[in-house]
Amino acid sequence: MKLGIIAAVNEESFVQAKSRGLSFLEFTINEGDNVDEFTSQVEQIAEWSSKYDIEFGSIGRWKSLRINEQGGIIREELERCFKLIDAAARLNCPSFVAGCNYVEELSLYENCTAAIAFFSELIAYAKPKNVAVSSYNCRKVNFVNTPDIWRIIHGHLPELGIKFDPSHARFFGGDYLQETLDWGHRFTHVHLKGSLLVNGQKVDEPPAGMDQTDWPSFIATLRATGYDAGLSIEPRKSALPDHLADKGIDFSAAYFKKLLLED
Repeated sequence: MKLGIIAAVNEESFVQAKSRGLSFLEFTINEGDNVDEFTSQVEQIAEWSSKYDIEFGSIGRWKSLRINEQGGIIREELERCFKLIDAAARLNCPSFVAGCNYVEELSLYENCTAAIAFFSELIAYAKPKNVAVSSYNCRKVNFVNTPDIWRIIHGHLPELGIKFDPSHARFFGGDYLQETLDWGHRFTHVHLKGSLLVNGQKVDEPPAGMDQTDWPSFIATLRATGYDAGLSIEPRKSALPDHLADKGIDFSAAYFKKLLLED
């Protein structure tokens, strides 16, 4: 497994990743971000990658509407995803991640059918470019986030992977270790984000390793399923004071290096 971090698209992100001994960066070009601006920087990003010897673990797009009220794919959004897949291919990035929104006016069957159509288009476009497509288990503008839905959509699409983050299972009452044991063979990318609950209620998202997640058991379960891809630290705004934010990331990097027996 390789250890990396979600970061901003600039040279300083490569500098920081190098100083922390990380292997890769992950970029998330979300709803509200300018996809064309990102893709216009691809050659510069490739130069930074070569300069600092930092690879790319994943490129993703969160919180966008993919399906309209009639159940059709929003073509403009599909084209944005295609552009990001092209960028991933140019950067030798193995993973593209996206979700799919639920349309309340449609039935569950119709929503699953629409999601299958959307992901099928992504897979067909990405496969010849050697980029794997995955859903994510975050709930933000996305209903493809639990085993019940995975059994339908991923059951129908054997080439569709899963980007997994144990915090989302924890915050919504799931069993992240059971989900990992059952579905880890379909995981293509993993986020490392801290989670703190008190009496079942979300309190904070501390730096990973300073939270309640049983990370040693999680990493061991990933290994048991054969997982050997990226682990991406996800820095979050937490109760940790701003002046300690960088130290929180340093802690997470050092903590997971020990779990991976790299330190």
